[in-house]
Amino acid sequence: MRYAIVTGTSRGLGEAIVRKLLEQEIIVFSISRSRNTSLEEFAKQTNTLFYPFSFDLSNIDSIADLTDEIFALMDVDSAQALYLINNAGMLAPIKPIGRAETKQLITNVHVNLLAPMLLTHEFLKRTQDAPVDKRIVNISSGAGTSPYYGWGAYCTAKAGINMFTRCIALEEEGKEYPVKVISFAPGVVDTDMQAEIRSTDKEDFMNVERFHALKEEDKLLSPDYVAQAVVNLLQANDFEQGGVIRIDEKS
Repeated sequence: MRYAIVTGTSRGLGEAIVRKLLEQEIIVFSISRSRNTSLEEFAKQTNTLFYPFSFDLSNIDSIADLTDEIFALMDVDSAQALYLINNAGMLAPIKPIGRAETKQLITNVHVNLLAPMLLTHEFLKRTQDAPVDKRIVNISSGAGTSPYYGWGAYCTAKAGINMFTRCIALEEEGKEYPVKVISFAPGVVDTDMQAEIRSTDKEDFMNVERFHALKEEDKLLSPDYVAQAVVNLLQANDFEQGGVIRIDEKS
């Protein structure tokens, strides 16, 4: 059996990733704030086990309890592979830091950085002795390496995810059963997050016209295309341990 934990599965890229995993008969534990009934129906069609967990990842103090529930449903000893895909993310607040709300800044860092760190911590702790293929894919962004006006929280969190990925890779060196980890920037994907960006006032996000142009010129990547690239990373022999890569490097 192969198991995958995927966050941010209510729509967009996360939903597409889960569909690809279920098609390969990988047992999926999904974590999202809202229920995705279409994924539940798809799991029935593919006759694959699917465990949806309704959970707000900004509630970081309860992540250990959540992983208790998830791993109680796994048979780690007989698993062939164990995957964690930290996909959930949020852009807000989209505005200069000096005008952002304190609560939104805190929530952004909780969801984009602390939640993936804590889920990774729990995953490593609970699978360290498992002699199977173990991989973590952290969904990052080009914003993790380039600053954007109005995206201070998001850029900072994604830069943190990239460095966190590199640190985990370093710590896994020399272990008998190491976890493989990579940070993957999916490019500009046609999701609700892109619609959120395009609805932003220019005074809050100076680059908004570029994203309007990308949509108008049909240059957005489909969630299905990017999801396949993510799933390919789970099976790639040339997995770049600790790498921070972009979609055009693994498309």
